[in-house]
Amino acid sequence: MSVLSAQERREALAARYPEWPKRTLPEHFREQAKRYGTRPAVMTEERVFTYADIWDGAARYAKALLRLGVARRDHVAMIMANEPETVSLMIAIWQIGAVCVPINTMLRGEELKYVLRQSDSRWLFLHQLAGGVQHTESVMKICGDLPKLQRMVCIQNTDKAPEDLFLPWNDFLALQHEVSDEALEERAAASRYPDEVADIIYTSGSTGQPKGVMLTHDMFLRCAFATAMSRGFEDGRRIFTALPLYHVFALVEGILALSFVGGAHVMVPGFSPLQTLQIIERYQVNDMLCVPSMLVALINHPEVPNYDLRSLYALMCAAAPAPVSVWQRAIDILKLTEICTGYGGTEVTASTAHTEIGDAIETVVTRVGRIKPGGASGMAEFSGANVQYKTVDPATGEDLPVGAVGELTVRGNIVTRGYYNKPEETFAAIDKDGWFRTGDLGRLDERGYIELLGRSKEQYKISGENVSPKEVEDVINKHPAVAQAYVVGVKDPATVETGAAFVELRPGHACTRTEILEYCREHLAKFKVPRHVWFVTAAEWPLTGNGKIQKFRLKEMAENRLNERSKGKAGNEEIE
Repeated sequence: MSVLSAQERREALAARYPEWPKRTLPEHFREQAKRYGTRPAVMTEERVFTYADIWDGAARYAKALLRLGVARRDHVAMIMANEPETVSLMIAIWQIGAVCVPINTMLRGEELKYVLRQSDSRWLFLHQLAGGVQHTESVMKICGDLPKLQRMVCIQNTDKAPEDLFLPWNDFLALQHEVSDEALEERAAASRYPDEVADIIYTSGSTGQPKGVMLTHDMFLRCAFATAMSRGFEDGRRIFTALPLYHVFALVEGILALSFVGGAHVMVPGFSPLQTLQIIERYQVNDMLCVPSMLVALINHPEVPNYDLRSLYALMCAAAPAPVSVWQRAIDILKLTEICTGYGGTEVTASTAHTEIGDAIETVVTRVGRIKPGGASGMAEFSGANVQYKTVDPATGEDLPVGAVGELTVRGNIVTRGYYNKPEETFAAIDKDGWFRTGDLGRLDERGYIELLGRSKEQYKISGENVSPKEVEDVINKHPAVAQAYVVGVKDPATVETGAAFVELRPGHACTRTEILEYCREHLAKFKVPRHVWFVTAAEWPLTGNGKIQKFRLKEMAENRLNERSKGKAGNEEIE
C-alpha cells in the first residue's frame, strides 16, 4: 500500500496539534469522539466499536459509578481481559476523578491480595474469567482479608453464574438511569486536573513485592503523542496486538497513541499465531505491537503464506531483545517496510525511545532507539523531547561522561512521581532533581542512540570478571539454528558464578550443547562462555503477562536443574 514518508506524516501530525492542549484523559477522548465519532476505535474478532461508541459507553459507566458511590480519588481496581468494555470503564473511572488500578490477570491468591491491599482499592471490577484464571474463585478466598474493599462488580463470561457476593454487570449498568447528565458533568468538571494521578500500575516485581507506579493524565497523553510522532502515525492507522491492557505497552503505544490520528486498536484476549493472521487479513491491519516470543511464533507458523497480509507494513517489537535472524525473517516473510524496537518502562509511562524509521536491522538489534521527538508535548530544555538521559556509576550514583557505560537514569515530564505508599523505594529510585534510576546498564552513543547492556542486577561475576548476560545472548542468538536464547548467572563452586543459557531452536533445526559452546568460544572470551546449556520449547519460557521473559524464573529453573543433577537425577550433560 502507498504510505506517506515519515517526515510527511510527522508534519501532518504536528500541524494538527501545533500547541499542547493539556487535558485529562476523558477530555481528550471526548474531543476525539467529536472529531472521529464514526471511525472504528476498538475492534475485536466479534465486535467493532467506534469512537462515539467508546465514549458513550464511558458516560454510561461513569453514571453507574457515581450511583455506586465511587468518590473522587477512590482507587478502583480492574481485573479485566482485552475487551471494549475495559477501555470504556477506564475512561469512566478517570471521568469521575477516580484512580484506575489495572491488575495483571495472571495474579491469584496472595499476589492478588497484596496488590488490592497495598493499593488501597475500594472497588473491584472483574471479568469472571480472564487470562485463563477464574477470578471470582480467587477473590472469594481473599475478600475477607480486604476490609477496605466496598463492592465487587463481575462481568459473567462463563456458564456458571458468579456468587451473590458479586454485583452482576447488568445490575451495575442499571444504576446509570438514577444519575442525571447534569450530575455527571458536575463531577467531571470537578475532576479536570491533568496532573492528578490517573493510574497506579504495578510493576512485575522481579525481586520483592510489586510496586505501584503512579502516572498522571498528562503523562499518559504526552507519552502517547510522542509515540505517534516518533513512529510517524498516519491518519487512521490500525494496530493489532494481543498484549494486555493492564500494562502500558498496549495502552499507551496502542490505544492512546492511535487516538491522536483516529486510528483503530485491534485487540484479542490472548495471543494465537493463526488468529493473528486471520485478523490482520480481515481488518486490513497496518501495524503490530508484540514481544519477541510472539513474533517468533508468528513467523514460524506454516499458514503465513496462505493469508493476504499486504496491509501490514509496520511492526514494533520490544520489551526484550530479538536477534538479527528473527528481524530479517519478519521482514522477508511479512514484507515489512518499517520495523521498530523501543525502550522505556512503567515508571516512564511507556516508551521513551524508539529506533528511527528506516534504521538498518543492525541498529534495531544493537540499540533500543533514540529519544522520541515530543512535538508539541515536548520540553524546550530537552530540545523538544519529553525526557533526558544520562549514565551514572551504579555503585556511587555519580555522573559519568557522555558515552560511558553506566546505569541509565532519566528525568522528564513523563517520569513517575513515585511508588504508591512506598516512600523509601521512591527515595531510592528518584533523586531530588527528578532523575529516575532505571537499573539498566547502557550508554548513549555518538548518535544519541541508547545501547542497552542488560540489568545491573543481572550481571554476574566469574573469577572476579563481570559478565553481561545480554552480550552472551547476542552471540548465541546469531547461531543459525537458534530462535532465541537467554542467559542467567548461577552459583559455581570453582568460579563463584557462571553462565547458564536457555536456548529455543528454530523449527526444523537441530543443535547440541557442544555446538553452542563451540560457537560461543569462537566469539567470546573464555570466562564469558556459559558452562550450562539447556534447550527449551517455546511453551517452556516463563513469561510475564505482556510476554517478557522472567529472568528470575529462568534462574530458579537453572538452580533446580543443577540441584537435581547434584543428586544424580539429571540427564546426560551433553543434552542439557
